[in-house]
Amino acid sequence: MDDVLFEKAPVATLTVNRPKSLNSLSRGVLEELARVLRDVRHDAAIRVLIVTGAGDRAFVAGADIAAMSAMTTVEGLEFTRLGHRVMSTFEDLPIPVIAAVNGFALGGGLELALACDLIVASDKARFGQPEINLGIIPGFGGTQRLPHRIGHARARELIMTGEMFDARTAHEWGLVNRVVPADQLLAEARKLAEKIATKSGLALRQAKAALRAAATMEEDAGLRFEQNVFGALFGSADQTEGMKAFLEKREPQWRHR
Repeated sequence: MDDVLFEKAPVATLTVNRPKSLNSLSRGVLEELARVLRDVRHDAAIRVLIVTGAGDRAFVAGADIAAMSAMTTVEGLEFTRLGHRVMSTFEDLPIPVIAAVNGFALGGGLELALACDLIVASDKARFGQPEINLGIIPGFGGTQRLPHRIGHARARELIMTGEMFDARTAHEWGLVNRVVPADQLLAEARKLAEKIATKSGLALRQAKAALRAAATMEEDAGLRFEQNVFGALFGSADQTEGMKAFLEKREPQWRHR
C-alpha cells in the first residue's frame, strides 16, 4: 500500500503518499483508503485518527485529473460513488478524525478534510473547490458538506467561482479549528489528538453520533437523539467513574464502555 501509509497506535496516522502528484486521489488511492478505514473501524485500540498528506506542498490537491479526463459517463458516476463511500466512511468512523492540512486542500482534498471532525491547518494551507474550472462540480460531497461548515452564501460563491482561500480565512469562516506554523503542524495535530484520547471512548463515540445527527436530522429529531444518547450513557462504567472521580477530585480511569 505505497500510496497510503498507515501508522497504527492509539493516535493513529493515515497519510496519502503521492507527493509527486500532490497526493491526488486516484481510484486506487480511494480503494486503499477504504481498506484501511475498514480496519480502523474494527480496532478498539485506536482512539483518534490523524489524516494528512505526504510532503510539504499538499494535503490532497484533488482527484486525479488525468484519469478523470478519459472517463465515460458511467465511469464518472462510478468514480463519484466510490469517493462518496470513502468520505462517508471517514465521517461515520466512531472515533474522532483530525485532518492535518499541510498545503493544498483542493477539490477532493477539501472534501476529505470536510469529512473529518476537526481540521488543523498549516499557515501555508490553501483551500478551494475549483472543479467548475474543469467543467464539472464537486463530486465527493463538497456541495453538501461545505455549506454546513461555512454557510450557504460563501459555499455557493466558492463553488461557482472556483476561487481558493487561505488558512486564516478558513479559520475566520469556521472551517478550520486551528492554524499553526507549517513546521509545527503534525505536532499540534498530535497534541490535540492526544488530549481527545484522554477522554472516555464511549462518551466520544456518542458525542460524535449526536453531532452527526445535527447535520443529518431535522432539529426536533436531533434533539430527541441527544436526549436518548444522554440518558443511555447513565449507568455506563465511564459515567459512573467520571462522576465518582470528579467528586473525589482525581483523574478518571476510563474503561471506554
